[in-house]
Amino acid sequence: MESDGTPDEKPRLKKRSPHVWGDVEVEPGQSVEVSLVVAESYSSLSIPIPVIIQRGLEDGPTVFVTAALHGDEINGTGAIRELVSHRPMNLLRGTLILVPVVNILGFDRHSRYLPDRRDLNRCFPGSMEGSLAARMARMVYDEIIGRSDYGIDLHTAAVRRTNFPNVRADMTNPEVARLAKAFGCEIILSGVGPEGSLRREATEAGCPTIILEAGEVWKVEPGVVEYAINGIHAVLAELRMVEGEVVQPPFQVTIHRTKWVRASRGGFLHFHVRPGDLVRRGTALATNSSITGVENNVLISPAKAIVLGMTTLPAIAPGDPICHLGLIPKRHKELEKIQASLTVEDLHGRVLEHLSTNIRVTDRLEPDSEESETAAPEETKEP
Repeated sequence: MESDGTPDEKPRLKKRSPHVWGDVEVEPGQSVEVSLVVAESYSSLSIPIPVIIQRGLEDGPTVFVTAALHGDEINGTGAIRELVSHRPMNLLRGTLILVPVVNILGFDRHSRYLPDRRDLNRCFPGSMEGSLAARMARMVYDEIIGRSDYGIDLHTAAVRRTNFPNVRADMTNPEVARLAKAFGCEIILSGVGPEGSLRREATEAGCPTIILEAGEVWKVEPGVVEYAINGIHAVLAELRMVEGEVVQPPFQVTIHRTKWVRASRGGFLHFHVRPGDLVRRGTALATNSSITGVENNVLISPAKAIVLGMTTLPAIAPGDPICHLGLIPKRHKELEKIQASLTVEDLHGRVLEHLSTNIRVTDRLEPDSEESETAAPEETKEP
């Protein structure tokens, strides 16, 4: 593959003031919007992204919140807009940097990728002598990460999939683990993240960063927005940037291993589980039938797990990913009892119900073991 121009040795991150942006200086207590030029059009016009800087009355840490690093993942954009327009954080100390759309070129095309077909979230820290993606990554790395002490990056599932809200974080890093636990999601996936991803490169540069994975592309889903806003507020409270206590979720589990269940035959699915459901070994996940209703097989869970995400497209081909499972060898019975006690009035229960509204979910109590299939282990693939 042709090089994107990123140097073999990673550049050192130079810390910049979060309060000085060109000719604009953000005073204590102010909220200011600036434009950060990240690219240039074919007609030599500058292409900017909006950045909102909110400064507290006292000095403190700087936290960035980014969204739409993949241009079609706009749940985070909706959350940041809500923070800016209707639910602003009353910062007592420190600075908040909000970037509702990072990949503006993909956003304008409703596309995950940049026009040069590269994934911006594999190009960090980037290079100003590299490809379009490398140059944009380097600009964000210098101007956003380079001004920050901590980071939160908001994502959704890939196209034709949905994710139950989960935080992904390098739990071997104490400061990253601190953010991940404070954010308040019930599910934390432990891992350093793919090479070239924003959160991995930011963390390695001394800016501990986590990501939220929740919902679908091309949507702003109310429950996902609420998860994001609650989590951002909880992290700021943990860092003592805002008033309030860190509210504990009904349960919290850290997952170290995941598996994908994939289709072995083409067909049409009837789902038996929802994103966020707890399943046991042998639980029927989906029934695969022909388009005339003749049953082909039943896909079952190979272990005790929680459904992290799943396809929303019932028409499948062999090899298509169906369910992404987070393995939970311990505490499974305890978590089942807790989840059973939650109602649709709880955020967890509401999101469970909401994320299943776009798929047909039916009960199947006893899968036929002779026609069932399990999944081989696969490494978690992060967007």
